[in-house]
Amino acid sequence: MRNPEKPPVPPYLVLLVGLLAVSMSSIFIRFAQREASSLVIAAYRLTLATLLILPAAFLRYRHELRQVTRRDLLWMALSGVFLALHFVTWITSLEYTTVASSVVLVSLSPVFVAIAAPVFLREAITSRVILGILIALAGSAVVGFSDACSWPPLRCTLGEGGRLPMAGNLLALIGAIMVAGYFMIGRRVRSRFSLPVYIGFVYGSAALVCLLIVAGSGLPILGYHPQTYLWMTLVAIFPQLIGHSSFNWALRYLPAAVVTVTTLGEPIGSTILAYIILQEVPTWIKILGGSLILTGIAIVSQERGG
Repeated sequence: MRNPEKPPVPPYLVLLVGLLAVSMSSIFIRFAQREASSLVIAAYRLTLATLLILPAAFLRYRHELRQVTRRDLLWMALSGVFLALHFVTWITSLEYTTVASSVVLVSLSPVFVAIAAPVFLREAITSRVILGILIALAGSAVVGFSDACSWPPLRCTLGEGGRLPMAGNLLALIGAIMVAGYFMIGRRVRSRFSLPVYIGFVYGSAALVCLLIVAGSGLPILGYHPQTYLWMTLVAIFPQLIGHSSFNWALRYLPAAVVTVTTLGEPIGSTILAYIILQEVPTWIKILGGSLILTGIAIVSQERGG
């Protein structure tokens, strides 16, 4: 049942703004990568997001903070490790492959959750979910090889001109697996806490992991051009503060299925923006593979309740 009150602004407009915000993330990352390392960008993304979320958790949910046990902290810390590795691998993938390939491959996380759920969550898997998984995996194979292979005639290469598309595509896939782990751990812990408390702890631990990786790598955390700081700030603000908040707000007035399907538009939005801003033109075979992936994800998400 949707909220009967009249929304102050059209919900579909808010959904569109949210979709544009999350789609811009990969573009901002590309701009930041002109000077900053992907590891540094990931650290800033998570640290700034933590600073945006934690104050709300401490000010509004103090009673919940007293209920957090050591076991809860361990689970949330582990979830943070998965989230940190997701951002490290996905953001790094954008150094080596196209925006279209990266965002569509990293969106496979619901498929990996469905694959692992019978083992780790003891959830049954239906024939429709299996069909969706097979379609999505077929699409990922098409996208994975589309950057490195040309046809006709069939010719594959590891990369040229400083690009290693196969490596980037593999990193994006690993990023999808990592965020699937983050989601599955969230299924165990999230129900006991409000969203700001859970996300605050998880993002905080993820930020700490990234900062430790940056420190261990000897990369500078400061000393960048002001414009680079702007891009890294926008990487945190747009998807977190504008994108996800817009989706959550729209859920008050629109069916969950509508919002879920809209989030599947992120790879499409990112691909269009990359075409306009970065002049990255997707090939027909990449469009085919991406369509298969999104179709498979839609089937899996619908069957598993979004």
